[in-house]
Amino acid sequence: MFDLFAGLDWTVGLSLALALAFVLLFEFINGFHDTANAVATVIYTKAMPPELAVMLSGFFNFLGVVLGGLGVAYAIVHLLPVDLLINVNTGRGLAMVFSLLAAAILWNLGTWYFGLPASSSHTLIGSILGVGLTNALITHASLVDSINWKKAIDIGLSLLISPIVGFVIAGLLLWLLKRYLPLAKMHKTPESRRLLDGKKHPPFWNRLVLVLSAMGVSFAHGSNDGQKGIGLIMLVLIGIVPGKFVLDLDSTTYQIERTRDATVHLQQFYQRNAASLTDYLALGKGNGSDLPSRFKCEPTLTEPTINALLKSLDGVKDYRELSPDTRTQVRRYLLCLDDTAKKVTKLPHLSSQDKSDLDKLRKDLTETTEYAPFWVIIAVALALGVGTMVGWRRVVLTVGEKIGKQGMTYAQGMSAQITAAISIGMANILGLPVSTTHVLSSGVAGTMVANRTGVQLSTVQKILLAWVLTLPASMALAAGLFWLSVKLFV
Repeated sequence: MFDLFAGLDWTVGLSLALALAFVLLFEFINGFHDTANAVATVIYTKAMPPELAVMLSGFFNFLGVVLGGLGVAYAIVHLLPVDLLINVNTGRGLAMVFSLLAAAILWNLGTWYFGLPASSSHTLIGSILGVGLTNALITHASLVDSINWKKAIDIGLSLLISPIVGFVIAGLLLWLLKRYLPLAKMHKTPESRRLLDGKKHPPFWNRLVLVLSAMGVSFAHGSNDGQKGIGLIMLVLIGIVPGKFVLDLDSTTYQIERTRDATVHLQQFYQRNAASLTDYLALGKGNGSDLPSRFKCEPTLTEPTINALLKSLDGVKDYRELSPDTRTQVRRYLLCLDDTAKKVTKLPHLSSQDKSDLDKLRKDLTETTEYAPFWVIIAVALALGVGTMVGWRRVVLTVGEKIGKQGMTYAQGMSAQITAAISIGMANILGLPVSTTHVLSSGVAGTMVANRTGVQLSTVQKILLAWVLTLPASMALAAGLFWLSVKLFV
């Protein structure tokens, strides 16, 4: 990290510092929205003092980011069209990064100001979609290829279904608690317990469950939302200082050999299936070694791309042996081969076993490109934690008092938090981004309905309005900023 700015021109260094600040600001504001939800219930029910709750939440967010892997991070990144990813260190690539970050920050700040539990996940994904579609319009490319639509649909369904699941499961869990554990203390609000029992805190076991489930939500949030920031920082680093970050320079010789072996096996796979893939990949047509002077990523260039990659990696034991330009080329080759392999898996005539083999080869191909330095993980975790400590009050009030017609009971808080922790944890395993905000707030609403206290329609309408508007608004913002940046500066 400390040599990050070494040898950079001051203008490049300034661009790098500004871009990193944008990403960390996004994660900081994310703390206002999403991380605050992780502690909203435990603070409102007075199971923990606010200061201790946000400190522990920040710690468990940190653990979640560190231990959560990178599946969600690169699921978000690969929503972008591959031509932007392979040329992210161009002016258009940098315009992309700044535009989607600025759009996400502006929308998140606006919804936070009004105390709405809006989704940072929706905001970021909308921004990425806006940039991808606008890039296709500017370059006169096909809208079909402008976005990884299969991944976008999977993510969209995840964001759509998860709040419904949260609503139903949290409501069902509360119903079970009321039916089989009808203990009066558990079903009191903090205010009624203070008035009737003269006590400030929840009963011991309720308090323990509230604290543990809140930390579970924090951990799950860190491993889900924190990865989005990691992916964005990696885009920034690759775009501005590609020589240092296009490949993982700490890759072992074994990892490099696995990448090279995966390329050889990929070549053999295509040769075995030449009867059905020759036309699609243009196998054997041409000398199989020349690439056009202007780098492209097309299935018909698969054979020369494989040969160029194998030539670049021949005898290489450490990526530092390669020149910065060669590292950039190697990354482009790997991304293109991965993108083409992904398209090949969608062809109808391939067997399920062949598709499975191809997916395994893709993982080996991208092992040394889909990574993140440890300092990036720490920076994102800290930004999330600090954001929570500054901005939690508005969201705590909304979640605790403004969703239902009466304050939240201890049982409701437990039901909503347990549901959120499990739902987000399952999404992490599947590598899908979900909204902590919507899962938890819909869970609270579900418990209000199950408790027959009803919901405050005005608040629910505002939350739904933010939910409906976030995606198109962030798309429009990012699209406008990207178009303006390209026209003025690129």
